[in-house]
Amino acid sequence: MVIAIDGPAGTGKSTVASIVAEKLGITYLNSGSFYRALTLALNETDIATEDCEKVLDFCKKQKLDYKKSRLFLNGIDVEDRLHEDAVSARTALVSSIPALRHLVNDRMREITHDLSIVCEGRDMTTVVFPNAEYKFYLDASIDVQAERRFKQGVSGMSLDEIREAIKKRDEIDRNKSEGALRRAPDAFYIDTSSLTIDDVCGIIIDKIHS
Repeated sequence: MVIAIDGPAGTGKSTVASIVAEKLGITYLNSGSFYRALTLALNETDIATEDCEKVLDFCKKQKLDYKKSRLFLNGIDVEDRLHEDAVSARTALVSSIPALRHLVNDRMREITHDLSIVCEGRDMTTVVFPNAEYKFYLDASIDVQAERRFKQGVSGMSLDEIREAIKKRDEIDRNKSEGALRRAPDAFYIDTSSLTIDDVCGIIIDKIHS
């Protein structure tokens, strides 16, 4: 069984997906972690994001593993470093490279083969798992998105800076040649702006059970 959740940043995707997976006793997969891990590795080189060929060659040499809902890069648990500002600033551009998306999507499908999973990202329902049994699209106002990210305490930016960064990233994501952020026609839409995490999890679980 695949439960796929899409939506922009700050809509609660990661938290909701992890809780739903725990309640259902299945695996939680955060697709964004794969791109963030590769970006983290790239940040330690002098490879320019614009040099797509070099970026792809470098990323092909990196080993990505997912264990107990945590991302490992070349055998090292990097989960706690994935939301550093330097990573967040570059991830959208790195993940916009079509060939790199193919590489990551193939790896995610390989890791989750024969597993029941809850996966979240920006193209889970449209590209990575288009045949998922359950599809959800989480949304929220830009102000709510920014406030939630700010309260996470993982960024050194101000609230206004986070708001602008989210706007920029969502714009990039919506205009990607592949894997663009969009709502699948058959995805159940949930505006989380005025909902608690428990509210959203309840809606999703009720929908699955029904």
